[in-house]
Amino acid sequence: MSARTKLSSLSILSFIALVGLIAFGVYQYMMEKPTTTEDEFGERVRAYLLSNPQVLREVIAELAKQEEMAAATDRKGLLASLSTELKEDGYSFVAGNPDGDVTIVEFFDYRCGYCKQTFPEVMKAVEADGNIRLVLKEFPILGADSFLAAQAAIASIEQGKYLEFHTALMSSRGGLTMERIRSIATDVGLDLEKLEADMKKDAVRAVVEKNYALAKQLGISGTPAFVIGDEFIPGVISSEQMQALIAAARESAEQADKNKS
Repeated sequence: MSARTKLSSLSILSFIALVGLIAFGVYQYMMEKPTTTEDEFGERVRAYLLSNPQVLREVIAELAKQEEMAAATDRKGLLASLSTELKEDGYSFVAGNPDGDVTIVEFFDYRCGYCKQTFPEVMKAVEADGNIRLVLKEFPILGADSFLAAQAAIASIEQGKYLEFHTALMSSRGGLTMERIRSIATDVGLDLEKLEADMKKDAVRAVVEKNYALAKQLGISGTPAFVIGDEFIPGVISSEQMQALIAAARESAEQADKNKS
């Protein structure tokens, strides 16, 4: 939902809430003082609101809070229902500790400046912790070069050099033409002939298409986007935020295990 749509939604909800409150007040007041006309009551309400405009702000703030809480609940339910597709799809590369107790899922684009900015922090957190599964999902949304890079990365899994290639692509600067991708692939020791042949396989394209479909279900339209535990985080996150989210996910998982026993 865009900021404009959300603001409009809140405004409508605020108006409806106020109308309901006024209507209820009119009913009560007229029942208690039947000699008071609706016009008189309306004037009193108007005078009160003009004298206390903060009431409108309070109503809007409360509605925004309730809407955000409802959205968060819906989002957690959606993440739970898509847990297998997110964390154990069987085709996404898993970095870090495959048996880790916390899973981080990242949707990224190799031409995304924010993804490149976040990359060192993500890898640093994964390596320092030692008990994190990092599920990497190619989500090429920045043009044909992004799609080529994603295909090449997925194809490199066959040669057992995905992480090295992923790191090199994330660390690269400038465009990612096929010529540039070949150069990076050569540097990390990939067999170019096999890589290019594998890039053309339907299975490689299918991985990207599945990631597109999953991102659509989650409402992801930009990169990077993370799922840490049962929290969805769009955009860049700081090292501090990541550590806090990892700790919260671990605590939540431990509590869930206790509840089962």
